[in-house]
Amino acid sequence: MHTVLIIDDSDINLTLIRALVMKLGECSPVLFENPLKALDWCRENVPDLVIVDYMMPDMDGLRFISAFRALHGRDEVPILMVTANDQRDVRYEALLGGANDFLTKPIDRVEFGARARNMLSLRTGQKFLADRAQHLAALVDEQTREIRDREKELIFRMSRAAEFRDPETGAHIQRMAYYSQAIAKGLDLDESVQKLILEAAPMHDVGKIGIPDNILLKPGKLTPEEFEVMKGHARLGYELLNNSGSEILRAGAQIAISHHEKYDGSGYPRGLKGNDIPLFGRIVAVADVFDALTSERPYKKAWPLEDAVHFLEEGRGKHFDPLCVEAFLATWDIVLDIRQRFQDEDAPML
Repeated sequence: MHTVLIIDDSDINLTLIRALVMKLGECSPVLFENPLKALDWCRENVPDLVIVDYMMPDMDGLRFISAFRALHGRDEVPILMVTANDQRDVRYEALLGGANDFLTKPIDRVEFGARARNMLSLRTGQKFLADRAQHLAALVDEQTREIRDREKELIFRMSRAAEFRDPETGAHIQRMAYYSQAIAKGLDLDESVQKLILEAAPMHDVGKIGIPDNILLKPGKLTPEEFEVMKGHARLGYELLNNSGSEILRAGAQIAISHHEKYDGSGYPRGLKGNDIPLFGRIVAVADVFDALTSERPYKKAWPLEDAVHFLEEGRGKHFDPLCVEAFLATWDIVLDIRQRFQDEDAPML
């Protein structure tokens, strides 16, 4: 059913045009004598065809067309203007102002039917293309979500593969990822950035896949030479993830190479200092260390929360970015909830 808006200050003309519209079939005419009231109606409704007379009080047809086209989403609605035979200049101006076609007085029934049907066919095509575009956009969004979900699953499994070779097992990657998101929230970063760090943080230690077992799994303290090899996992993770077409993997590469940097420049692998350390690396450094301290491992007991918090506070400006520590502590209720949700015996996907 097409909605046809008819605007004419003459009751006789309105009645005539309405009758002609009804003969078209599948049309619902909406009539207005006052163009200002018609324009108000158009602010809330989108007709499929507008038939407007030129000569009207308060607002002539040219001004109505201009005001109508200025409304959002009304730029493609077909408009037929009704003019007299001798108003050629008006027609030219109307074409420039947005009219699509004309009807001349007195209105010829055959001509009206042909022109109106042409305009309604045009509108039907427009709506079909718009619906098609919307449908395709929905399909693209759905398939993009599926691709992203598969990407997240792959990232999760890669991260777990690294953790299976490391004493830091269990729900460590979930907790530190959500801690990282909480810090990003505390820093008032955009929600899209918060989501990105949540998805990328689990890859922080993926480079440990390339560390020999005799070093990675050594129960005692590493020698200086062994520790140099261990530190290589940061670059290995970066090389594995860098230059990817995936935004998540690129963020993971940045985190992998920077989360062991320290705010005072004493970290590795590049000895970066302060804000030269990528923000994601500074965030993950706090999240990773806190979870490592408060988690039980075969070689150590879990620290009490207050001791871990004291360690973070003592490390402000030395190991950790002070703003990241402040943001972490400001979201303490979220931190406690994350600890409760992700226990070491559980390892759900992010």
